Amino acid sequence: MKITISGPPGSGTSTVADIVASKLGFKLVSAGEIFRRLAREKGYSLEEFSRIAEENEEIDMFIDHTQKEMAEKEENVVVEGRLSGWMIEKALKIMIVADEETRYKRIAKRENKPVEQIRVETKKREEYERDRYRKYYGIDIDDWSIYDLVINSGHFGAEGIAEIILKAVEHISFE
Repeated sequence: MKITISGPPGSGTSTVADIVASKLGFKLVSAGEIFRRLAREKGYSLEEFSRIAEENEEIDMFIDHTQKEMAEKEENVVVEGRLSGWMIEKALKIMIVADEETRYKRIAKRENKPVEQIRVETKKREEYERDRYRKYYGIDIDDWSIYDLVINSGHFGAEGIAEIILKAVEHISFE
């Protein structure tokens, strides 16, 4: 079985994907981890590599392609990333959301930056991603109709969301 977990920055997708993969004993394929690994291999900090990626769409396209390729090789996998629901066919597709301020506070805490700075950076990042996905893939990231389940992480903790997903796994049918 394949499970995709998508959501905007700060919604909790990485944490939930890790929990779900661990509980099911599935491999985890994370777009963020691929990005971090590529930055390390090239000898850049995450901030430096993020700036480079903004100017070079080949990096994002490589990450998207690599994630899809890795996931397709696995029978049982949790795939985490903004486009995973769009890239992986025949999967239980999950969208995790949270209101903007909740997400900004989470990111600020994680990155040890002021919320005001994160608000500006995140809005810019989301606008860039929205445009890029539309331009390169014809994907409207704001179209949630492809998802089987949308969960608001502002109302549920990571463990609770994982339990909801595990319950959905028991009942999903791809017929």
